[in-house]
Amino acid sequence: MRYRQLTTGTLALGVLLLIDVLRVWLPGIITIFGQAASTPAELMGAFALGWFVLAMGAPAVVRRVGARPVTVVAAVALAVARLALTAAPGGRTQLWLATAGLLAGLVWLVGVAADTDRPVPGLALGFAVNAAVHAVLDTVDLVWRGDWVAWLLSAVAVAVFLVGTAQPGQRGGAGNALAGPADAAVGPAEAPVGPAEAPVGPGGGRAWLLAGPALLLAGMVALSPALARTGMSYLVVGDGVARSPLFGLAPVPVAVAGFLCAALTGPPRGWGRAYGPVALLGGAVLFALDRGDLLLPAILLAAVGLGACLALTDDTRPPAADTASAGTSAARRGYAVAAGMLVFALGAVGYYSAYDLGYPNAAVPVVVAVLIAAVAFTARPVGDRLPGPFPPLRAAAAVTALALLAPVLADEVPVASNRDGPPERLTVVAYNIRMGFGLDGRFDLAGLAEVVERQRPDVVLLSEVDRAWLLNGGHDTLDLLADRLGMPYVFGPAADPVWGDAVLSRWPVDDPRTLPLAAVGAPTGAQALAVTLDLGDGVRTAVVSTHLQPPPGKGPVVQARAVADFATRYAAGRPLVVAGDLNTEPGDEAFVEFTKAGLVDALAAARPLATSPADDPRQQIDHIFVSPGLTPGDPVAPRSTASDHLPVAVTVTLPPR
Repeated sequence: MRYRQLTTGTLALGVLLLIDVLRVWLPGIITIFGQAASTPAELMGAFALGWFVLAMGAPAVVRRVGARPVTVVAAVALAVARLALTAAPGGRTQLWLATAGLLAGLVWLVGVAADTDRPVPGLALGFAVNAAVHAVLDTVDLVWRGDWVAWLLSAVAVAVFLVGTAQPGQRGGAGNALAGPADAAVGPAEAPVGPAEAPVGPGGGRAWLLAGPALLLAGMVALSPALARTGMSYLVVGDGVARSPLFGLAPVPVAVAGFLCAALTGPPRGWGRAYGPVALLGGAVLFALDRGDLLLPAILLAAVGLGACLALTDDTRPPAADTASAGTSAARRGYAVAAGMLVFALGAVGYYSAYDLGYPNAAVPVVVAVLIAAVAFTARPVGDRLPGPFPPLRAAAAVTALALLAPVLADEVPVASNRDGPPERLTVVAYNIRMGFGLDGRFDLAGLAEVVERQRPDVVLLSEVDRAWLLNGGHDTLDLLADRLGMPYVFGPAADPVWGDAVLSRWPVDDPRTLPLAAVGAPTGAQALAVTLDLGDGVRTAVVSTHLQPPPGKGPVVQARAVADFATRYAAGRPLVVAGDLNTEPGDEAFVEFTKAGLVDALAAARPLATSPADDPRQQIDHIFVSPGLTPGDPVAPRSTASDHLPVAVTVTLPPR
């Protein structure tokens, strides 16, 4: 295998492993280090940024020790951490394993940058293959699966990565300049450079600088399978809510193909070079508008634009004439990739911390896109571009073919249908699922589904539903849980189009409506989602799912009043169920707002029925209210640590016809 192919393939595989580690480390900041929201957001942000700042010292280590020793040691540490995470240990062990893997991955990138002046093909393939695999796996990475298939595939990926890293690379250019004391005795005249090897040139700094910002926008927007499926779900009806889509992952192959074709082929000349930056900015702006119906064009524009911007930085200048110049260029590349990854951390922390601290965050993806566009557009055009390590169209076609498997293998659409006649009873479950992460910090779909299925529910109301946040691993938790329960969903956006509340039902639903709730000082957005269950023979029941967000130091009185009024008006005399994480205890002012509206506490017979925290319940903040015509029975809060809340369940008897 030629050197360029080996370098590109190993870089792509290393990027894939690093993203796998990030998908564990990022949610670990919230669920493990954050200790169930008891840790200040500022401290969590400092913890996250600290490791990226520490990695800024890696270029100095590379310059002193040599690129190859640092790269090999860091690659082994990254591989070991990635493989260990497949065991999904949970808790602080999981957090520190992921942290070690992250730091090793950052140092590995710096080492690779010192010896690689043309990283764009490897970076682009790494981003694209990760997106395709993530889609085929239905947005649940191998790390969280833990079965023998996950172990086998993880072991193969790690082994191939280590074999590629262990292969001797080029000995000329920057590789020789930074070889370190042990290799200094081998002079340039003794360094064999065969016809299959290519000496390192002085370029690549801009491309390495964009590695971190590009990773952020790829994970948030351009190459996010979960965001693609969420965008499709908003197009099912177009009524401002999202429903279970058909072939929800279909946009992923299109985005992957557009991204790779733009990244691996030469950019146009003259002002045609502007199409990539313009497309990327357009996609970032559409994403920042926080509208579900704009997610798909945002993804496609951002994918093509991001690929084109990377192509503009694909510098193929001739190698440096002297060792000192090569060493300087290598150091610059090392600092460039470290700085770029710091931009990734700043952007991620800046964007997602807003949901805890309450400041506007829409500008973050736009600012990152502006940075990428500016660096790319101001890059010096390359005259005689050297061919890449792989044929662009063949490489794009191969990865796109992998992504095309996702709509076939990973897309399931549960279907609700009326049974024979209307039922006499309905079992209702309300559950705050904390983005799918249990108290141990593991992504625990099986635990969530198991505790819900034990109740044999007819309708499930979910709070803290995350459908695509990179911070939480980029999972579509709602679609995954709906598939496990065999129940289609309706989703109401709250904080943004991918975070909110949902209703899953075994019976057909119609007339969905959502009410945005006043923030009243609370940082995270809130809403109320109302749907109507069609139980057959003209029997219809209204259901409202909500998650109240109290302002600092107060109860959610204003929001509770708004939800109670909205629900009773929506029901218009029909049987009504209102449920969710209401962040208020029985007897509090906000709780009384629901009883003042004529609703009945369906869990009253089992009080006290504490629901939070799940491992030691002390607060009764998850509730189910029903209209007087419904008779509640069998109230329960089954024990589980699949979330930081316990679910609440009740069986209601419908009024006689």
